[in-house]
Amino acid sequence: MATPPLTTAYTTLITVTQLQALQQSSPQQVMVFDCSFDLTKPTAGAEQFAQAHIAGAVYANLDKDLSAPHGALSHGQSIAATDLGPPASGGRHPLPSRERFAVWLSQVGFRNDMQAVVYDRNGVNYAGRLWWMLKWAGHDAVAVLDGGLQAWQAAGGAVEAGEPASHFQSNFELRPALRTLKTAAQVQQALCTPQTIIDARAPARYRGEVEPLDPVAGHIPGALNRPFTSNIGADGHFKPAAELRAEFDALLAGHDPQTVVHQCGSGVSALPNLIAMEIAGYAPTALFAGSWSEWCSDPSRPVERG
Repeated sequence: MATPPLTTAYTTLITVTQLQALQQSSPQQVMVFDCSFDLTKPTAGAEQFAQAHIAGAVYANLDKDLSAPHGALSHGQSIAATDLGPPASGGRHPLPSRERFAVWLSQVGFRNDMQAVVYDRNGVNYAGRLWWMLKWAGHDAVAVLDGGLQAWQAAGGAVEAGEPASHFQSNFELRPALRTLKTAAQVQQALCTPQTIIDARAPARYRGEVEPLDPVAGHIPGALNRPFTSNIGADGHFKPAAELRAEFDALLAGHDPQTVVHQCGSGVSALPNLIAMEIAGYAPTALFAGSWSEWCSDPSRPVERG
């Protein structure tokens, strides 16, 4: 018997109460993903998941599941295509091909008729990556759990420890992309056009005063700076839509929102800004997934400091 379509799809945020209701009413049509990670200790996310996660959640590892396994692209080098194609972007966390991503979704049992809910313990720093990738794969029914695991536990939501439950393999089918991916070449070609780049890195990195991860310090010429942490309030939830709208209006200062391209260090922490703009009521904006780590790998690309 075919699974009936979802009566309500969540496409940006979902609250703890809404997720609990969905799990009760349509348990076979919702899959929860724990995307917790730590760039300084790549094994930490999986260890945290094993200690406690939302009951029934699947773990999505940034390095293994949400990035290409081939390594970063760099200037003057090429990466040999393998099965399911080469990476879809460069940088320290290159996007896998859409085909490779669809295979992973199928392996964990995710279907086209399901609601995806993504969360982490890190202020949406990593969950946003899976949210965007599902949109990129043509799947609109994906939402960020507002407040993350902390909000779930504070509300008494069910958690469990150990390995994730097993799922029957599915056949997730790719559909036309719902979000725009920009390449380094496209960003560079548009430097002299009304393109508006928003850089999500910390101010000191943006200004080029420090650079702990990449070989060159600075930012893409003309980029505006909005640290990704600016979107989350003191309570751990996204700020109200009206507050986010006012902040982005002030940042853009008359720039056309439709020209916005988001970036960060490696295409991960840029996503809270992108999601926040949609919460604020803006139309979907673009992502430069290779971000600064890909941009600065080519010495011919211009760099700005200060």
